[in-house]
Amino acid sequence: MRRDDAPDGEAMGEVSAVLLNLEHTIARAKKGLAKVRKSGGDPNVELALSVAIEELTKQHKRLMQDTYYAGDAIRLL
Repeated sequence: MRRDDAPDGEAMGEVSAVLLNLEHTIARAKKGLAKVRKSGGDPNVELALSVAIEELTKQHKRLMQDTYYAGDAIRLL
């Protein structure tokens, strides 16, 4: 193992933790949306949760692509 592999492993551990939190947050938002819809909730709440799910899913995908599947490429903002 190279000496500089450890920081990369630690960094990927942090990425993994963030991805896990995003997955839990997305699942919770979906559960909340289903509950709000079932109870005939406020349309604004439904919309807010739907948008949150969509945006969180995009962020999860982007983080995965920018880290695990990036290779040596640098993404330009």
